[in-house]
Amino acid sequence: MPTPSVQDKLATQAWHSKRNALIYGTTTVGCAVMDESGHIYSGCNVEHRFRSHDIHAETNALGSMVTGGGKMAVALFVVSPRGWAPCGSCLDWIFELGGEDCAIFTQSAIDGPVATYRAVDLLPYFPEHTKPRRTTS
Repeated sequence: MPTPSVQDKLATQAWHSKRNALIYGTTTVGCAVMDESGHIYSGCNVEHRFRSHDIHAETNALGSMVTGGGKMAVALFVVSPRGWAPCGSCLDWIFELGGEDCAIFTQSAIDGPVATYRAVDLLPYFPEHTKPRRTTS
């Protein structure tokens, strides 16, 4: 579990990223992800006018991690005015790139309380046989 100072860095980056969200609806979301090396990447939601192509903040941040060379997500900090936890699709990506012990923090106001989870807490019936297998190169 990241230290409080790392959580603060993730929160700051997530709130900053949220300001860049491109939306057609009403909810902006920001996310910061820390990889196994301690690097922090961020993303925001990017909505498409036809809505079936929306990019969620969590998958945007995880994609940035992969693009930046990160291999494994250790923690995600998700911010939105509604305090949402990651959806099922985002949890699929979190399991793929972080695993069941990946820390997930959510917050609905900058100075508000922070909810803390492990990915498996949000998707407790993740099948054992579908755990991601890492390759090394």
